[in-house]
Amino acid sequence: MKYTKIATMLSVCGLLTMGAAQAAPLKIALVETLSGPQASTGLLYRTAVKYGLDGINQGGGWNGAPVELAEYDNQGGPAGASDKVKAAIAGGARVIIQGSSSAVSGQITEDVRKYNLRNPGKEVLYLNMGGEALELTGDKCHFYHFRFTTNAPIRVKTLVHAMKEAGDLGTKVFSMNQNYSWGADMQKAIQDFAQEGGYTVVESVLHDVNKIQDFAPYTAKIRASGAQTVLTGNWSNDLLLLMKSARNAGLNVRFGTVFLDQPGNIANAGDTALGHYIATAFNLGLNPQTEQFGEAYKAKTGHYPTFIEPQTVFGMEMLGEALKQTAAKDGDMNVTDLALNLEKVHLKTPMGEQSIRQADHQVVLPIVVAKVGKDAKYKADGTDMGFVAVKTFTGEEAVNPVEATCKMKRPA
Repeated sequence: MKYTKIATMLSVCGLLTMGAAQAAPLKIALVETLSGPQASTGLLYRTAVKYGLDGINQGGGWNGAPVELAEYDNQGGPAGASDKVKAAIAGGARVIIQGSSSAVSGQITEDVRKYNLRNPGKEVLYLNMGGEALELTGDKCHFYHFRFTTNAPIRVKTLVHAMKEAGDLGTKVFSMNQNYSWGADMQKAIQDFAQEGGYTVVESVLHDVNKIQDFAPYTAKIRASGAQTVLTGNWSNDLLLLMKSARNAGLNVRFGTVFLDQPGNIANAGDTALGHYIATAFNLGLNPQTEQFGEAYKAKTGHYPTFIEPQTVFGMEMLGEALKQTAAKDGDMNVTDLALNLEKVHLKTPMGEQSIRQADHQVVLPIVVAKVGKDAKYKADGTDMGFVAVKTFTGEEAVNPVEATCKMKRPA
């Protein structure tokens, strides 16, 4: 009888211990623009995050339980994002994911930094899938922020080298960008790579974001400058209207772009897009591995991976690898341990190997420069055009140096 009671007590203790070990499933919060006129990109992030998370959970999740995802609509602005981050943390989220808009990324990274300072031992991790402003890995860098996308120097460097090698860069470049942090980063990078690219920046313009309906005055400036190439970080209508204006004016200039692969852009641009370049982190027709990844993604989501989706999936896969190396402590996630393990991940993607640079938590990822052509194997937006890879760069070849303004304080 005594031994039966002891066995029963041990059994109960074992169940309690098991319950404690599994008591706190890891919660992730997606804080994105999921409604309104700017929701199209946020919805792509949601699709990619869910795809990546499904892979993590199919591989066992974390601590014996599926990782949970909660969605918060930031409504496209920093203020809304800040409120939703607070709600997500109050709801138990230990990881925040966001991508569209560097302005929102800047707000979230500050909110997370300040929260972590006030709550040692209960830290939250911010995974930035798309905010490219250089300040995020510069003066705003901190240990609990990881960026899984590029930045202006990476984009411009690869564009310049590939276009120069292809004989399409020329010696006179016009810099055309939107007037906020991202555009300023692009303008500086275009100037910084002038000597390396063998060109002169004949004029630099920063303009209002998504407010200009007629780019004819800017097209006249481009013509007057004698530029052979326009390098631009413009997105959405500011890219399309600029390119169409140049075409309508009969300008014989080449565009080097960043966001030409945003869904709908090729369809809206039509033949205006032919012959122009883009520097990006993925090309569907690059090799058998990218094609295999694309087919698997399409089978599950209904469309081929495009724009920001591949980099987001690969970022989630890096998170999954880090989770495998992070043991629970008292049944809970130690976010500092997770961040330390994320720094060590080297992921083999269909594009090549990518990793995290410890000094600033900038991802080091392969880049491909492509040219819009009708001979692309995979067409974009239901047109007869697509992106033909011109030159690929390893992560180490493409990445920019650590910003001098990044003074990351690591955990003791």
